[in-house]
Amino acid sequence: MAESSDEDSNGDLLLRTLLEEEGEGPPSLDRSNQQHLQEEERHHHLESIGAAIVTRQLPSLGLSFQLWPAAASLLALLDLDPSRLLLPPSSPLRLLELGSGTGLAGIAAAALLRADVTLTDLPHVLPNLRSNAESNAPLVAARGGSLRVRQLRWGSPEDEAALGGAAAFDAVVAADVVYHEHLFDPLLRTVGAFVREGEGTAFLMAHLRRWKKRDALFFRKARKSFRVALVHADPPLPGSRTGVAVYRFTAK
Repeated sequence: MAESSDEDSNGDLLLRTLLEEEGEGPPSLDRSNQQHLQEEERHHHLESIGAAIVTRQLPSLGLSFQLWPAAASLLALLDLDPSRLLLPPSSPLRLLELGSGTGLAGIAAAALLRADVTLTDLPHVLPNLRSNAESNAPLVAARGGSLRVRQLRWGSPEDEAALGGAAAFDAVVAADVVYHEHLFDPLLRTVGAFVREGEGTAFLMAHLRRWKKRDALFFRKARKSFRVALVHADPPLPGSRTGVAVYRFTAK
């Protein structure tokens, strides 16, 4: 395999298979496919508020429809030690989540931080993301937060403008969004559209290193436009040499 030298102990077979399958095009959630879907309902306990978030996962549809380690770690940090994220003291806090997937991290932020959170992803991901947002809307509203679901294709000026640009948000968050090399530049362009020098906005990214060369390339590109600081690191995952880390990007 051409990329074998780029993989460390975290380059799991399931993830590689899903990456290959996603190259075949986005899955569909139309009625003809629904009978074949593998659904999983997950309950995620929020210790600090004594409540739980419920998410629907659809693993058979690919990467964006299931939970990955960085989202779970970001949830735990938001729940137990949010000060590590150095979020601004805005009230309400306005957060933008990139590549929300099932929406776990963004929904948790809305409930735990009483934040106004915009969950975003590609068009084919939005139906499941919207379903999860609606399922947790009562909890979020009771806590004083809010959720909205919007399309955001990385590198799309039209989608970025529709969200209001950098002035519309106090911080940007994401979890497990570094996979495909061809998306590194579009992702960083979108981060740059919302994280600008002088605005005081930061991008917080929870990330599990899986490929040495690929990850090194991403951070090398990122450091051309952003200051990147490590703000939190989990212990190594079982059977792995590394754990999830959270990075803070600010514009140069």
